Amino acid sequence: MAAPKEADFVDGDEGYISDESSFYGDDDLRSDLEHRATTSSPSAYPSAQKSNLTTLALSNLASATKTTTPSTPTKLYNPYEGTLYARQLSEPIPAFLTRLPPLTTPSLTTGPWIYIANLHSPYRPTSENWASFTATGSAILSRFSAQKAAIESSLKGRPKGTITRKLIPLRSAVQEQLWAAAKEARCTSGKWMLFPMPEDVNRAWGLVAEGTGNGELGMAAKVATDGGAGDRVSRLICVYTVDFGDRQDVRRVLQGLVERGLVKKKDMLAEERVVYYKCDAYTHLGINSGNEWGLKASLFSSKEILAEPEK
Repeated sequence: MAAPKEADFVDGDEGYISDESSFYGDDDLRSDLEHRATTSSPSAYPSAQKSNLTTLALSNLASATKTTTPSTPTKLYNPYEGTLYARQLSEPIPAFLTRLPPLTTPSLTTGPWIYIANLHSPYRPTSENWASFTATGSAILSRFSAQKAAIESSLKGRPKGTITRKLIPLRSAVQEQLWAAAKEARCTSGKWMLFPMPEDVNRAWGLVAEGTGNGELGMAAKVATDGGAGDRVSRLICVYTVDFGDRQDVRRVLQGLVERGLVKKKDMLAEERVVYYKCDAYTHLGINSGNEWGLKASLFSSKEILAEPEK
């Protein structure tokens, strides 16, 4: 995966401008939703609801890993089976959407997320080693923080642009190291993030759920439940892919969102609606918009991916 170009970094108070400025919602909203995203990946269950159903789901997950392998699954597989706030194997998608409409499903009783899995996906979350990655990633960021502080101290009083140019190669190296660490720990999942307003969340989620459940999008998807803010803030929908390094698959899922009208390309009749892709590795390390390391929180934008020639 190529490192960010120098053009990604510009002079300014922080020395860096993120291409995420066109995310839906303001900075506070995005930070809150990104924080909620850290509570669960497609392979983990929210801790807000400790129930027998969750215990059953984890038991099912452990049993499945003993009888199947990632490359040759023998049957439909649902990591959320037995979990109240997810679609079940025997549950038709329309019935699932009726049972758990995100607009009115309260997070206090259900948890922060509603899930659906691609039952045909060969992906199995048990191979991930998030503890190992988090320890390695935190060490990488800690070393960079020390290097950054030393450079800023040695160049105190110099123009911000001078400091920024010194930090560019270090940031690029940190990103490469984090991506390599994620690959090594098999923590490669990532997600396209959509931010529909409440009045549109049921429709948008319905399209995502249908596509995911029918094996036409990514390996899984989730949508934020009603946190009590009513219709004042947008909701987050995450559409997951197995490997952020598989650019072809990342594009395929994005194209599926475009075909469903959830992502709009610029044309004569419509304004472009840009969405962003973030790896779960960054989410686990707290690399969000405006992070202290000046790293881009997203790996790709829909504008960037759709501009590439199809292979």
